Amino acid sequence: MIIDLLSWACLVGGGIVGIIGGIGMLRFPDFFTRQHASGVTDTLGAFLILLGLALQAGLTLATFKLALIFLFLFFTSPTASHALASAAVHDGVMPLLDDSPEDAQ
Repeated sequence: MIIDLLSWACLVGGGIVGIIGGIGMLRFPDFFTRQHASGVTDTLGAFLILLGLALQAGLTLATFKLALIFLFLFFTSPTASHALASAAVHDGVMPLLDDSPEDAQ
């Protein structure tokens, strides 16, 4: 019963983090902030969802496969985000900067 509750909490939490990342993609003003919203939330959301699935599966081969999927995502997602940001900078895309007078001290 407790494992089921923890599993569902992880699954729902991962879904909520994914939705928050999607909202960030829609609301943020430029490429770099949108990429930050998606890059951070997809790793956390995937971890929570895979953890919830692993708790449901128990100690089986499926849990091992879910752990391998997480390791793959853990290394490839930040690498892909870095490659996209580097390509954007190389192409001349610059981040929006707040040039308000209060910050010019």
